Amino acid sequence: MILVVDDDADIARFVEFNLRLHGFEVLHASDGQEALEVIERQRPDLAVVDLMMPRVDGLELTRRLRADPMTSALPVIMLTAKGMTSDKVNGLSAGADDYLVKPFDTAELVARVSSTLRRNKEFREVSPLTGLPGNSRIRREISDRVRSGADYAVGYVDIDRFKSVNDRYGFVRGDEFISALARSLHRAVVSLGLPPAFLGHVGGDDFVIVCSPEQIRPLTSRAVVDFETSADRLYDPADAERGYVELKDRRGNIRRAALVTLSIGVCVSNAQKRFTSPLEAIAVASEMKSVAKSQPGSYVAVDRRRGVT
Repeated sequence: MILVVDDDADIARFVEFNLRLHGFEVLHASDGQEALEVIERQRPDLAVVDLMMPRVDGLELTRRLRADPMTSALPVIMLTAKGMTSDKVNGLSAGADDYLVKPFDTAELVARVSSTLRRNKEFREVSPLTGLPGNSRIRREISDRVRSGADYAVGYVDIDRFKSVNDRYGFVRGDEFISALARSLHRAVVSLGLPPAFLGHVGGDDFVIVCSPEQIRPLTSRAVVDFETSADRLYDPADAERGYVELKDRRGNIRRAALVTLSIGVCVSNAQKRFTSPLEAIAVASEMKSVAKSQPGSYVAVDRRRGVT
């Protein structure tokens, strides 16, 4: 599904007609503000964005998309009547994946849309459940931080006793818990402001946060409170009220499983400890997540050891 964002109705219809002719589904927004509202309701695979628009222009729209973890992987092709090098640089610097100058060749537009979608599928995998970037993008994010030399923190998050939810209610309800965690983490990330934190979905109920070290505590604290509140509403009222679910084991015996909480393992790369690869950082965060799971309730375990592991 392609989102065309252009205040020129004739251009928008022309682009839409040609994209539909080549088998694409198309949505339309007349400016950046409307585009943000459409993206919140829908989940387009790519946006073709005009540079000059009222309210929120193409540059600002692209910046907002890149700053939001839920839309950071959405590919953007900038479409404009301007052809100056500085305008192209500004568009690409804002986070656009490609650039086309009006008047454009229809075949080139379709080719660029197709190639951008192909690259996005290969290099910016996205979880179909949460819309968050997956493993390859997570590794690249941490690699970028490693190369930059700046201090950063990696948080590995998962849901305690998630299996009990699937066993009690089925995987459809289980997916609702995963989506609730994604939204809670997203709200916590957005609340931090700048510098932007990164949020990725490893798969299942596992998520990764990458942020500055000073952001990790406020981020995880808010996410825990938000998720526990949201999760309570996803249980059947009787289960939520008594604080546990009843499950049958293989022998038919009834056992009790407490309501879900979060375990978060954190590693910090700073002057005292430097990681040389994303896999090293993730391994330490995963180790700390195991430590968090040994504690009651939601728990954040931060690696305090000195020196490179």
